[in-house]
Amino acid sequence: MLTLLESLSPRILSTTAMYNASRLGSMRFSSLPGMQAHRSWTPTPYVTETVGGGWHTYDIFSRLLKERIVCLNGAVDETVSASIVAQLLFLEADSPEKPINLYINTPGGSVTAGLAIYDTMTYIASPVTTICVGQAASMGSLLLCGGQAKKRYCLPHSSIMVHQPSGGYFGQASDIAIHAKEILRVREQLNGIYKRHLTKPHTLEEIERLMERDKFMGAEEALEVGIVDEILDRRVKEGDGEEQGAR
Repeated sequence: MLTLLESLSPRILSTTAMYNASRLGSMRFSSLPGMQAHRSWTPTPYVTETVGGGWHTYDIFSRLLKERIVCLNGAVDETVSASIVAQLLFLEADSPEKPINLYINTPGGSVTAGLAIYDTMTYIASPVTTICVGQAASMGSLLLCGGQAKKRYCLPHSSIMVHQPSGGYFGQASDIAIHAKEILRVREQLNGIYKRHLTKPHTLEEIERLMERDKFMGAEEALEVGIVDEILDRRVKEGDGEEQGAR
């Protein structure tokens, strides 16, 4: 037994050392500093429909996709970004003139992954309506704000948080200076995106002050700042003769 452990120890140590070494030169701009995204299993409901005398079963997200609804749930990373981008491109190819509804409930995540979603939203022909349910923090708030003008909503008890990007890098001093310059460039780029989409006029200096630290907002404050256009109280039923449930 000792011989077996001794023979395995160098390999284990070597693998660990290589893993740590691979992290030394890594940098990732994120809204979750010092944390690794934890993925837990999420139960997925299924929907069964009768189609042409037969049965067709969808998972709930595929069924919503047929209604041009895309859900962004959880931290934004490369995997989530790839899924959202693919759904947006598919829906545009299916019907370019019809709007897409993007429901957002995220604590934020990778800036580069989030910008891939944002660029796709602005690139495709289909207008993208954004709706915040739960929270839209950091990169989530940028995606919420980056939706189609006058079509950005949140529910009454939503939480919106904005802040400047964070990141980390380990390496030579000259490389650290290069990456520090890059994160400042990214911060300026993100501030410019907010300035372009906010419904209320803000200077870049005002946006920089707003983003200096974590800034949490409720629905009313997000509406006042200009991140969203309306607060939705409820879905309006056709023919009920009541006014639209928005503020």
